[in-house]
Amino acid sequence: MPVSDPIGDLLTRIRNANSAAHDSLEVDASKIKLDIIKILHEEGYLKSYEVLKGEPQDKIKVYLKYGARNREKVITTIKRISKPGLRIYAGRDKLPRVLRGLGIAILTTSQGVMTDRQARRLGIGGEVLAHIS
Repeated sequence: MPVSDPIGDLLTRIRNANSAAHDSLEVDASKIKLDIIKILHEEGYLKSYEVLKGEPQDKIKVYLKYGARNREKVITTIKRISKPGLRIYAGRDKLPRVLRGLGIAILTTSQGVMTDRQARRLGIGGEVLAHIS
């Protein structure tokens, strides 16, 4: 059955695998999902990821990251903000700060998918996809 909100599905799968302390998960590949996963990896929320070629669709294997001692969760909160039924946009002067800058907001802008920090530096706004901390 097709998923009506692929970004929400991706975030939910990451949240569920993280709370069940799984080492990895697989999701169907798409450009925006890959962009979101790249950002999470660059920001230190994921250990790694790889694209698995397959028929009929490629998959992305995501390796979750945990703390060194007691496998503390690196991702504590992952929340979808803009949904298909209610889009949330933020102008360049109203970009959200997650946990006063300790977390990240992921935005889709005219220049691609990026964090709130990158958008603030470039002086652009966009659709707020998710908050991660």
